[in-house]
Amino acid sequence: MNAAWMWGLFGGVLIGLGAAVYLLGNGRIMGASGILGGLVDGSARRNTAERLAFIAGVVGMPFLVRPLIAPQTETHLTGNLGIVIAAGLLVGIGTRIANGCTSGHGVCGISRFSLRGIVATIIYIAVGGLTLVLLRHAWGLI
Repeated sequence: MNAAWMWGLFGGVLIGLGAAVYLLGNGRIMGASGILGGLVDGSARRNTAERLAFIAGVVGMPFLVRPLIAPQTETHLTGNLGIVIAAGLLVGIGTRIANGCTSGHGVCGISRFSLRGIVATIIYIAVGGLTLVLLRHAWGLI
C-alpha cells in the first residue's frame, strides 16, 4: 500500500496544531493570507516582527525538515513557470477577495463552526476543482 497519504495527514495535523497554538498564544486567527497581506499593505505596523517570523517559518521549515523526513517526495507540478506564477497570483488575488485563505477559513473557520468559513471553503474547493478540470482535462494546459 502506498503510504504517501500519511505525509498529507502529518502536514494537516501540523497545520491544525500551528493554528491552535497561534490562536491560544495571540488570541487571533492564523490566516496566512491576512498575515502576509498585513505586511504588504502596511497595516501590520505594531506586530510586524511576529508576522515576519510566521512567514519565515512557513517558508523555511520545509527546507529544514524535508531532508529528515521525506527526502524522496515527488511532486507533479507543471514545468511551465508561467502557469505557476499565474496560479500564485490568482490565489493571492482570490484570498484578498475572500478575506481569507485555506488556513483562515478552512482550518480555523471550520473548526470554529464559522458559517462564513464553511461557505468560503466550499466555494474555493469547488472553484479549485473546476479549474483543475478545465486546465488539465479540457484545455490540456497542465
